[in-house]
Amino acid sequence: MANLKEVRNRIVSVNSTQQITKAMKMVAAAKLRRAQDAITQMRPYAQKLSEMLGTVSAGAESATDSPYKQARPVQNVLMILVTSDRGLCGAFNTNVAKAAVARINEQYADQARRGTVQVMAIGKKGAEAMARRGFTVNTNHVNTFGNLSFSTVREAAEEAMDGFVKGQYDVVEVVYNEFRNVATQIIRVEQMLPIVSTPAPAGVTANVNYIFEPGEEEIVTELIPKTLKIQLYKAVLESNASEHGARMTAMDKATDNAGELLKELKLIYNRTRQAAITKEILEIVGGAEALSSN
Repeated sequence: MANLKEVRNRIVSVNSTQQITKAMKMVAAAKLRRAQDAITQMRPYAQKLSEMLGTVSAGAESATDSPYKQARPVQNVLMILVTSDRGLCGAFNTNVAKAAVARINEQYADQARRGTVQVMAIGKKGAEAMARRGFTVNTNHVNTFGNLSFSTVREAAEEAMDGFVKGQYDVVEVVYNEFRNVATQIIRVEQMLPIVSTPAPAGVTANVNYIFEPGEEEIVTELIPKTLKIQLYKAVLESNASEHGARMTAMDKATDNAGELLKELKLIYNRTRQAAITKEILEIVGGAEALSSN
């Protein structure tokens, strides 16, 4: 049985840990509110932008000629992993890495064997996880969350888009956590490039002769790249909100576990203390009886 000093030290240590997890939970809750507001505002804009692109593409011949729509045999693959920079958020980062590896093994196993699968990591944890698995990792954008804004995410999107246009990548996919609520994050694997044609929105008839101003080519040339950048920015915002939700949940569970452990330690402490007192009483009684018998 542990002595009283050891149990007291453990109680102090666990109590200190519980205070830290409580504080981290409160910080995550505050950050989650802001991140949730950001993604809530972004979703309608991203959806309308995609609908607008579908509407224009339905009647614009130049949309089919976009370099971002050119499908070709898949030789080189770029996987964009959106994870967090820090841990202590449960299986948040592990799930993204596992989903990316599963996607590669399922769809791009030949390319992986040839070493033509590259990873662009947005978030340090994703870079570390994929590097451990032997993949070539682009770490130019691991610090995106340190200064999260559209301009920082745009740089990553432009790098992937330029690589696709130049033929460095034949397909670009994004793996991230979609935010549903504090306790639920859903892994999403989406193809970013080449752009997959989607049906026209309800009420839009194909092959309609639209009147474009300033011009069909100018609108499509501007709209498609912007949509791609917004698509990646939305994925990053989804992941950011999911991270804070996952960390809040993890810290809440850690705080509860620390409370349960404290109860057990205090029970052990009281039992150990009672045993020590009982032992001292028995020694005193035994000594008194020995003196009286003399």
